[in-house]
Amino acid sequence: MSKLYYTESGRFLPALGEELTTFRRARKVLTLPKTSKPARLFFIPRPYEDSNAPLRLSVNGKELAPIVKQPSRIVYQWHAVTLEPGLLRAGENVFEFWCDATAMNGWALAMEGGFANPASFTTDDGGANWRNHHMSYLNVDRGEYLVRVRLEEGEDPAPPPMVYEDPANPRLASYRKLFPAEALEPGPILKRVRALSTWIANSWEHTAAGPGLGTVPMPWDPETIHAWASMEKGHAGQRPIANCIFYGVTFAAACQALGIPARCSIFSDKPAGGGGHFTAEYWSNEHEKWCMVDPNFDAMFLRNGVPLSVTELQDTRKTVNDVTEYGPGAERHRQNPRTMYWFDDGSRRARSINHRSVWYRSDILSHPEFNPAAHGAGVMYSETGIVWEQRDMETWPMFPYFGDRDYFDAPPRGFGK
Repeated sequence: MSKLYYTESGRFLPALGEELTTFRRARKVLTLPKTSKPARLFFIPRPYEDSNAPLRLSVNGKELAPIVKQPSRIVYQWHAVTLEPGLLRAGENVFEFWCDATAMNGWALAMEGGFANPASFTTDDGGANWRNHHMSYLNVDRGEYLVRVRLEEGEDPAPPPMVYEDPANPRLASYRKLFPAEALEPGPILKRVRALSTWIANSWEHTAAGPGLGTVPMPWDPETIHAWASMEKGHAGQRPIANCIFYGVTFAAACQALGIPARCSIFSDKPAGGGGHFTAEYWSNEHEKWCMVDPNFDAMFLRNGVPLSVTELQDTRKTVNDVTEYGPGAERHRQNPRTMYWFDDGSRRARSINHRSVWYRSDILSHPEFNPAAHGAGVMYSETGIVWEQRDMETWPMFPYFGDRDYFDAPPRGFGK
């Protein structure tokens, strides 16, 4: 048993982190109970490619071994440090981060903005004076640094129940106006779901983040996703990141707009890695299970005409290609050099579903304030709204929620209310 302590929800913007120098430092304060056992500290920094300055850190005034840059990790990624017994205390604990660079070209620390009185602070004079406002490298935000601690004592809370769209929200009716006729016509759910998948797969070109590609994250707003991604122009005229995430988000919202329960599914190919995939699941009353769809590639997964769940796909992932049925929307992605390898032999898809989770909030249109700010753009998964499988607790110890099979297989209680 163990328990995670944190004060943010992991919705950080990679383009608005806190820069660290010998003068400009970051401080996080976490209130913890008494502990007599080793603990684990988690945080998300990003090193500069041309700097060799190590990341320095201290806990309650005691400096720990510095973090040395790894050339293969020039992105925001989780780092973990084991804290020896006696280092933490009951009450407020202070974690500080800095580096020996004098310019902002050494390390940055991930930060989530939007807090009225954060327990995170910055300084410009090496620690003589601290403030929890006018933060981030441009001094324009107020937020919490992504710093978490897991204690061996205690127990994480049960994962929250799934939350669905409010059927009376006018945004659902507005989104339905874009749907193809095949999805709107009464008929078998499988046929309507296929129509949505094909329509979404054909709506824009898959665009990853990177030089010459997507540069700005999109909001989880389905109509905006369709508009920005199809025009290849979004906020401030920049090309948006329009990858697998946004196919899954629009599909989950579209299904719910038709009265079909749906949710976003998030995967990872390896422990504590971000190289997975993002799809969606819809609830089949006929088969009494959640069924996976990959609207990015217009892929459905069926055996003898029966749709398969994520659990069933994980059990047969070595032969996942044998149960993959592509629709006409897949063709444009076969021709895209950045996605064509997904169609080779099914091994990429099989690896991508090794570790599964769900985003427990499906009220994408009804409550956009709870949607992730830049999921996928920051490389590492970080949001606390992700519920992982219980068996992966040691894979993702920097997250608070883990569900058993009953949680993931439970029917959509409360949908349509």
